[in-house]
Amino acid sequence: MWEVTAAVGLNGVDFSKVILAVGGLGTAAYGVVDATKAFGGGISNRGFGDIKKVITRLIADSKAPDQPSLGHAAAIDTLRANWLNGMAMADQKSVAKALIKLNLTRDSAAKMAAAVGVDAKILQAIVDKLGTPLPLTTPETDVYGRFDLSLNALLDQAYQRADQRYRNSAKLLAIPIAVLLAVAGAWALNGNRLASADLWKAIIAGMLATPLAPVAKDVASAIQAGAKLAQSWKRLP
Repeated sequence: MWEVTAAVGLNGVDFSKVILAVGGLGTAAYGVVDATKAFGGGISNRGFGDIKKVITRLIADSKAPDQPSLGHAAAIDTLRANWLNGMAMADQKSVAKALIKLNLTRDSAAKMAAAVGVDAKILQAIVDKLGTPLPLTTPETDVYGRFDLSLNALLDQAYQRADQRYRNSAKLLAIPIAVLLAVAGAWALNGNRLASADLWKAIIAGMLATPLAPVAKDVASAIQAGAKLAQSWKRLP
C-alpha cells in the first residue's frame, strides 16, 4: 500500500507497477474481510438467510420434543456449517435436498406440497408407499418427479442468491478496508503526516483496489504490452 501512495506521486510513473500495487492492496483488503470468519462466521453469514428461508418453507420449525433428530433446527445447523466452511455448492445443495427428503412425512407432506406446488394428497400417498414394496402409480410417479425437480429449482435459486449476496457484501466491505489501509500507508510513509493531496490519492487508490484485485496482473500485462508496442512504433521510419 505504501508503494501505491509513493508511485502515484511521482512523474514518469510505471503504471503497470501502480496497477499491481493497487491490486495487491485489494488482495490485502479481501484478506482482512476473510479474517472476519474467525468471529462467529463474520462475512460468511451473509447470504445464508436466503437458504434458511427456503428450508423453513419446506421443513416445519417445530419445538415439539418428538421433533426428528434431523428436523428443522438440526438441518439449519448442518447447512450453516457447510456454508461457513465453503463446501462445494453442488455438495451443499445435495445435502440440503437429502435433509428435506428425510423430513418428508405424512404430516409434513402438505407443507412441502404447498411449497413446491404439487398435490398434497398424492404426495401423502407417496409417503405411505416409500420404504414399502408397494409400487407408485403413474400419477404418483409424475408428482414425485415434479416434487424432485421443484426441490432442485428452489435450492438452486436459494444458493445462487445466497452466493451473490455474500460476494457483493464481501466486495462492499473490502472497499472501506482498502481505503483505510491506503490512508494508513500514506500517513506512515510521510512521517506520520498526511497532506490533502496525498490523502485523496490514497482514497482513490483504496477505492480502485477492490475491483482491480482480480484483474490487476492482466491489466498490468496489457499496459506493458501497449508500452512495448508504442516503443516499436517510434522506431519505425
